[in-house]
Amino acid sequence: MCGAPPQAPTLPPNVDITKETVIYGTVSKGDAPVPGAYVRLLDSTGEFTAEVLTSATGDYRFFAAPGEWTLSVLHNSGSVRQPVSASGPGLVEASLVLS
Repeated sequence: MCGAPPQAPTLPPNVDITKETVIYGTVSKGDAPVPGAYVRLLDSTGEFTAEVLTSATGDYRFFAAPGEWTLSVLHNSGSVRQPVSASGPGLVEASLVLS
């Protein structure tokens, strides 16, 4: 593992995190990032809202409204569901570890 501190995601220059909510993180299994995992964003009722594919380094991000969300990961090496609370605009990190 690298000894560098965690980094905030690289965002497009027009994103104002004082006005927008960004849910982001990394999907991993053990100490290894998981590329090609499907990360789903579910609303507070469990309804599907959005889906992204993790990058080569296991990273994902969603632009969402503040509120209660659930992240669900689907991959052939495991799965995970995790609640996420976005209380307002800004960055919300959620690292997801496959079981």
